[in-house]
Amino acid sequence: MDETEFWELIDSAREAAGGDTEEQADLLVEKLTQLDPDAVLDFARHFEARYNRAYLWDLWGAAAVLLNGASDDVFDYFRCWLIGQGREVFEGAVHDPDALADLLDDFDEEVDGDGEDLGYAADEAYEQLTGAETPDLGLPPQPSEPLGTAVDLDNDDMLAERFPALWDRFRS
Repeated sequence: MDETEFWELIDSAREAAGGDTEEQADLLVEKLTQLDPDAVLDFARHFEARYNRAYLWDLWGAAAVLLNGASDDVFDYFRCWLIGQGREVFEGAVHDPDALADLLDDFDEEVDGDGEDLGYAADEAYEQLTGAETPDLGLPPQPSEPLGTAVDLDNDDMLAERFPALWDRFRS
């Protein structure tokens, strides 16, 4: 599976789910179980590589603005949700997290930003296909700390200054 096929699966599941990430995850599992186990592992590698790539202080700060705070677990689920938004939103956010102000049509912290189920879709599909747990994907581990300059996630003044477009659109 190449990167284009990965994003096509993400996009088709999101569109069919109408933005509901739980439904998107269920549809993704359905689509993945129609593939062979090696293709599911390829999908898992693509997902995990992007998940690790998004382990950035600036992206964590953006999540804190959008979600009015973001613990470790909340940021993990946010990164899964971000991948689920598709290539344009994901790449734009990784490049410039403040650009999420323009990349997102709407954002409701009560229903958006939590893609935990998306993070398990490949594992679930692989287990359904093989009866076994997903093997090690052979990817480098996530860094122990996010990349970039640390962000004080509890300092609203600093968050407003560092992410002005997001702050103006979603918090002011």
